[in-house]
Amino acid sequence: MQNLFLLCLALMHQFWAVLDAPLVYAEAGQIGYGPPSPVFTSSYETYGNEASSPHTGPGRSLFALQHFWMRADLRVRPEWRNGVCFGGGPPIAGTCNSLNTTGSGTSAFSGSKANDFFIQQWARVGLGYDPSPDVNFYVELQDSATWGGSGNPTNALQGGDASNHHCAVLRPGQCRLGLRAAYGLIRNLGGIDGLGVKVGRQYLVFGNQRLFGHFDWANTGYSHDGIMLSYATPAFDTKLGWFRHSETDLGQADPGGSLTPNLLTCTSAPSTQSCNSTLAQHATDAGSDVDMVVFYNQLRSLPNMVVEPYYVLYSNRLPEQANPGQYLAKSASQLRHMVGLRFEVRHGNWDILHETAYQFGHVGDGFSGDNQRNLRINAWASGTSLGHTWYQHPWKPRVAMGFDYASGDGDSNCVTPGGTLARSCGGNANTFENFFPTNFLHVGYMLNGAWRNSVQPQVNFQARPTARDHLEVWALRKYLASARDNWYRGSQGPLIFSRSDNTTTHIGDELDVAWSHMFADGKISLAVIYGHFFSGPYIREQLGKATDQDWGIVQLWTNF
Repeated sequence: MQNLFLLCLALMHQFWAVLDAPLVYAEAGQIGYGPPSPVFTSSYETYGNEASSPHTGPGRSLFALQHFWMRADLRVRPEWRNGVCFGGGPPIAGTCNSLNTTGSGTSAFSGSKANDFFIQQWARVGLGYDPSPDVNFYVELQDSATWGGSGNPTNALQGGDASNHHCAVLRPGQCRLGLRAAYGLIRNLGGIDGLGVKVGRQYLVFGNQRLFGHFDWANTGYSHDGIMLSYATPAFDTKLGWFRHSETDLGQADPGGSLTPNLLTCTSAPSTQSCNSTLAQHATDAGSDVDMVVFYNQLRSLPNMVVEPYYVLYSNRLPEQANPGQYLAKSASQLRHMVGLRFEVRHGNWDILHETAYQFGHVGDGFSGDNQRNLRINAWASGTSLGHTWYQHPWKPRVAMGFDYASGDGDSNCVTPGGTLARSCGGNANTFENFFPTNFLHVGYMLNGAWRNSVQPQVNFQARPTARDHLEVWALRKYLASARDNWYRGSQGPLIFSRSDNTTTHIGDELDVAWSHMFADGKISLAVIYGHFFSGPYIREQLGKATDQDWGIVQLWTNF
């Protein structure tokens, strides 16, 4: 009986230790732009601190419950869009028209009134364990769901959504449950203050997310497999990371190891899908993969100013005809370098942000299977905003003006005389690569655009009528940088293919209005957003139609 009593006391001690543990947050979540999300710390907010911020005491045993923590959030978002293809038929593979055999954009697909309405939901649970102040393990599960999207719409019995709880029946490989993050973090590595390493699947968020962001606006978001070294001091931070974006030697969770055939190998096995000899061209090459190296720095020693120089290497060693069109983001057989500089100045009520990036290297032309990188990459982009905030006013109104540019290439829709799709009929590949951004922060909530073949002036107004309410009005005018390159959507694929003889660059204008309200001590946010796109002459001349587009959401987001 005495032993039982002591055991109960020990369990109660552990239980109260959990309830009384210091509050620790995961690195997921909305970052301070757009509609506010429920309150929790994001990876961007801990950018300069993760290498030197202990938050638990030393462990007294190998496993102690007081070093375990968790967080979770749930988001439900009905979304509708009228005039998805501006009066044309429904899109196919995300585009409102196609390329003909001469490399020219066609008119709109047949049909009319292409409208959408759907409801998406995510639920995320993050589990962390800190055995010491300098060691953290974190795993984040994510259920990304489209209501009614798991089943066969023609079968309401065993094939229907109600009886399918994991993967989509009609879309093999599209599953709702996955790991958004899974990593180990070591601070003060080797006893060196400020030196840290993070290994595993992780978020990659830099600057104001023009190139690398979490993209939590989407229902899945971005995360990357790799390793990140970091070194932080009060004056500067530096990060060096290597990430693998494509592995062809071994499939996910494959138990066969090196005895397993390459994923791109042509075999005669009955269960093998139809063979693509183009993709199998490098099946015996263990290096036919995709890697990315990021070297990002933040200098904070200048007064009222942050300077962020960076370098990115993107090495895609897949066969060049794996995706031969230059208009395809992150196309195959390329070695792309990017150097860039971002700075932010805040003085009094004024702020100015600017970022410029230049890309160079070589990429295959896609004409044949020789995999010679004989096109020269020559692309650049810039983004600038100037803002003024009246902090003394109760509403804290803010007005900002911005101008963004990203280069394009008039030969991006090249087709050879034999009808083969190629990357360029010239010697350059000038379309800027947008990498992995959170684009809705920069191109408008409707995501009708990317930092890719674009010219975009804009004006933004924000205010906080109460401590819990946020209002925003955002107006953007959209042009193409190159008339014969395409109009790209937020996910960076073409929204409309341009005609080969196109000379019109004014796409149209977008107006967004957003209101959000925080309640339950900042744990829940409700957002209502409406956007209207005024079709311009470019849309009319490419599609033969120019109906305006309306879009809206109601979003409920809770965090605990």
